[in-house]
Amino acid sequence: MRFAVVLLAVGLLLTPSAARADARAYTNPVSASFADTFADPMVIAGDDHHWYAYGTSDPLREGEGTPHRIPMARSTDLVHWSYAGDAFGPDQLPAYARPTAALWAPDVRKIGNRWVMYVTVTETEPDGASAIGVATAPTPTGPWTFAPEPAVPPRAAPDGGWWWTFDPAQVTTPDGVRYLYYGSYFGGIWASRLTADGLRITGEPTRVAIDNKFEGAYVVRRSGWYYLFASSANCCAGPTTGYSVSVGRSRSPLGPFVDRDGQSLNVSRAGGTPVIAPNGNRWVGTGHNGLVTDRRGQDWLVYHAIDRADPYLDEPFGVNERPMLLDRLDWIGGWPTVNGGAWASSSPASLRPVPRPRPVPVPQPGRLLPSYTDEFRGGLGSAWDFVRPDPAATVSGGQLRWPVQGADLTGDSDNAGVLLRDAPAGNWIAETRVGLDLGEDTVRNFQQAGMIAYVDDDQFARLSTVAIWNTRQVEFGKEMPYAGRTSYGGTIAGTPGRTTTWLRLAHRVDPANGEHEYRAGVSRDGRNWTWGGVWTLPADTDPRIGLVAHGGAEPAVTASFDYLRFYRG
Repeated sequence: MRFAVVLLAVGLLLTPSAARADARAYTNPVSASFADTFADPMVIAGDDHHWYAYGTSDPLREGEGTPHRIPMARSTDLVHWSYAGDAFGPDQLPAYARPTAALWAPDVRKIGNRWVMYVTVTETEPDGASAIGVATAPTPTGPWTFAPEPAVPPRAAPDGGWWWTFDPAQVTTPDGVRYLYYGSYFGGIWASRLTADGLRITGEPTRVAIDNKFEGAYVVRRSGWYYLFASSANCCAGPTTGYSVSVGRSRSPLGPFVDRDGQSLNVSRAGGTPVIAPNGNRWVGTGHNGLVTDRRGQDWLVYHAIDRADPYLDEPFGVNERPMLLDRLDWIGGWPTVNGGAWASSSPASLRPVPRPRPVPVPQPGRLLPSYTDEFRGGLGSAWDFVRPDPAATVSGGQLRWPVQGADLTGDSDNAGVLLRDAPAGNWIAETRVGLDLGEDTVRNFQQAGMIAYVDDDQFARLSTVAIWNTRQVEFGKEMPYAGRTSYGGTIAGTPGRTTTWLRLAHRVDPANGEHEYRAGVSRDGRNWTWGGVWTLPADTDPRIGLVAHGGAEPAVTASFDYLRFYRG
């Protein structure tokens, strides 16, 4: 993590060829040798001492224009990859697919003496809904033949339309029972038992993670636990993509899955222990993972990410450029995290193993900075300024009370009030306790309240407890100017409390480039904190820190802030 200067060794030592390269280093993205983009990656071990990678259908190179239908790659060491062709030809779609269908997010496993690929089919005949297709092959690179029927057919949503039947992932229990996980934001993540040949689901499905928060499931079994990895937030918002991975675990492949704090992944205020999120370096959108274990037993996370300096394959706001990255997956206290919590690597990483990884330190508040702190025991002092004053915001009884406005800051709206004050120099942590009753399960889009690091209406980082459809989440969002427009995206930082949530922003200045880095912290009790991702604001700006309460005036609800405290970081 860029909030701690930590040198992390990353170990491979897979085969004789890898052993000879042990003194060398690798640098992400590992797919650069054959592709500019290789989204939704998954990697398997072949029977021939090679590794095989599969990605979503996109053009592989800038300027190419034509998508590859499930591109494949081969490697002897997980680091050096070569293109191994496309799984399917230009005219090769399953019989139930529309000609305009795309193939996304493959998952490949060996069942018996053949290889089986599960893949999202984005449009089916006659209804246009999505399904999980299934194909088989004698080798990891084909030739692949689609089964006549999907493994998971289209699923009608109870209130109309079709649930998103995306992102398949298979797991096999120790007694040989196979399950398939599938689903996305519209409908949630589900698990079904597979037939013995692995070609179709059977029996009643079980929802294992709530809709409107999770997609991209991947499940592994470790030490008697099943770990459900899932991605959250927008996969594809260019330089502000906050896609990230969190995890829950269960003794059963059908759940219930809970996070490190015992919070369920299948409720309105869903939990999720962070595995990887943007960390302030070049990589944003660190999500949709696979997991591979090398021949020494070391686990690795394969995932895609976006270089915020080069976020699109070609034109701005077109295809997001999402190459494949590889980083060590550590298990600390029974929970997985990438590089000990440092997350995505952008500089050369050592190939030496780390047998006992230690967690990277998280931000800790130091001494209180009273000249910047306000306990709201009187009226707002002269240190505060309003952008678009709201007379409904009042201070009394040790609280700032602010009715949530029917306004916003994202896109072209820019009509919400923002209450600001100057921030200290150097490293610091700002904290507030916000009360906001958003209820349970009902749609309250997008009522929210929280803190903001603000340059202007088109350049800010906002941390708020928010209603997102039927869910209640803590979103850390960023907006910035880009290519003559604005770009907005969020990363999910933690789980809000029922009516009260503690929020922190930890600030530092990157000594290499002068950027302001802000990391999000969330607590439901003010004592135990979950630290999420990092957003940056430009070096040549002087962001102020403040509070917001907006996103929707109906039903009427008032946010209360008990204080805004600053601590030396």
